[in-house]
Amino acid sequence: MQVNPWALVSVTLVVVVTFYLGHRTSRFARSTHDFLVARRTVRSRRNAAAIAGEYISAASFLGIAGLVLKEGADALWFPIGFTAGFLALMLFVAGPLRRSGAYTLPDFMEARLSSPVLRTASTWFVVFIGVLYLLPQLQGAGLALTMIMPTPAWVGSVLVTVVIAYNVMGGGMRAITLLQAFQYWFKLFAIAAPTFVLCAVFVAGGAGAPGSAGSLDEPAPPNFAAHTTVTVDTDVTLGVDTLTRVRVDDGSGGAGWTTWHAGSQHTVDAGSELTFPEGAAVPTVDQATSANLDWLLPSTDLSGLLSTYSLLLALLLGTMGLPHVLSRFYTNPDGKAARRTTVQVLLLLGLFYLFPVMLGMLSRMFVPELLITGETDAAVIALPTAMLSGVAGQILAALLAAGAFAAFLSTASGLVSSMSGVIATDLLAGKVRDYRVASVGVAGIAVLLAVTLPIDDLALSVGMSFALGASTFAPLLVLGVWWRRLTWLGAMVGMCTGGGLVLLAVVLNAVSAHTGGWAPWLLERPALVTVPVAFGLTVLVSIGTSSRVPEDVGAVMLRLHAPDPLGFMRDRAVQRFGRAEEHTRTSQGRHRK
Repeated sequence: MQVNPWALVSVTLVVVVTFYLGHRTSRFARSTHDFLVARRTVRSRRNAAAIAGEYISAASFLGIAGLVLKEGADALWFPIGFTAGFLALMLFVAGPLRRSGAYTLPDFMEARLSSPVLRTASTWFVVFIGVLYLLPQLQGAGLALTMIMPTPAWVGSVLVTVVIAYNVMGGGMRAITLLQAFQYWFKLFAIAAPTFVLCAVFVAGGAGAPGSAGSLDEPAPPNFAAHTTVTVDTDVTLGVDTLTRVRVDDGSGGAGWTTWHAGSQHTVDAGSELTFPEGAAVPTVDQATSANLDWLLPSTDLSGLLSTYSLLLALLLGTMGLPHVLSRFYTNPDGKAARRTTVQVLLLLGLFYLFPVMLGMLSRMFVPELLITGETDAAVIALPTAMLSGVAGQILAALLAAGAFAAFLSTASGLVSSMSGVIATDLLAGKVRDYRVASVGVAGIAVLLAVTLPIDDLALSVGMSFALGASTFAPLLVLGVWWRRLTWLGAMVGMCTGGGLVLLAVVLNAVSAHTGGWAPWLLERPALVTVPVAFGLTVLVSIGTSSRVPEDVGAVMLRLHAPDPLGFMRDRAVQRFGRAEEHTRTSQGRHRK
């Protein structure tokens, strides 16, 4: 492949700036209070940018465009759901969560229900969700690096892991707050500027521009604009809707031209080269939408509708169950600032998600060969050089690659920080040293899994994390904030059942991927079953164990819902996870706004 020197420079600059900002801000972190909640002094504007920065992950920067390329209208629910999840978070959870005074999600569970056992179980689910969400970030980094230089995918995963582990170890939440806020604005520029340029190029040339596969409103599949050779890196099964001429070279010496008939499917081994003449229809991998007319319209069959509803339920409720998102609200000064932060996050995310959708639509016309290899997550980086030849295309691809790496770094930093916090305070002694040990352990395990497990669609992988969050912590947060009769036993049964069902679906999906792909849609998007089960069991068991309602429930509910000026909010004692002298030091100096 041809190395893009501009991309190498841009990615190197992002990594160096990330390393520098993390190192510089780490100097202000001295206590565990700094590492976990940044002294609870982060203003709403900076916190909103930081939340948006860590929320815009590999699934957002690369995965959404890839899904739009492959699935069309059905994929539009992803950006809608990703954004709307913060509306539910703002309405039901954000303010009371901050007023609880907790510093981690398991700490909130104990503060509300007075159960150390529930706290320990919550800790493990935080780790499960964090690892499940972290894997596509590291795998996406490897994919992005392979697109700009001839290097194995594991190199990008290891590079991102080293940088984020250093930053998190150095200063935790205090170190990554400014870093994530900066990375949001950089990611917005990195995706918006190329989108405007590529849209201008498209408008100038129209659907018939050089390299275009044709108009998106045509009923036929996309067509190759020129004689094209595609190398398949993994085993794929391709389907065609029209008569297609193709030359298959699998390395055995028997290459020759053949005809694939409409409606047929063909297995292509890894390492094979497929050559198509000009004007040939583009075959698609399993589950990809072939005809443009079908691509433009949403699914109308029952399974497609149920799958969409399941996805929306997971995204709407899953956001409030993501520990790395919730941990940022603990850094606000009060509940009012937490709600204001959420409103600003909605604006920032709504602005960002306009651009990957447009890039996905352009990819359908200019890089349809990705439908053959199945590597649709590479569409964002491959698109500029397909639409613009020479240095101009390389520079735009370089900017997008840099933005993708910023997405990997910011999201991975938040995930490692949130997991390290709960491990250090709940499973270890709770000192700064324990936080750092947990950071190294979490990062090491995650990168090991990332380089050994296969890469799936990034947005779909992240969607499973949302389903797990929606099936575990979402019922506990909603009911814990708004229902006085919740008991720790009901919360435990609901969380373990909902989370266990999602983890079972993850395992069955992995088995299905290696044994013929027999898994139904319900295993890929299980929230439609697991979320109602989790809510229902939590309510039923709580009603059946009403004698276990905490005695201080009235005082706790008053603290969660009383307006901030009344002064009922009390932060959980720092001495629980740090030395008393550390608490004294936190009052010296102020966090930079």
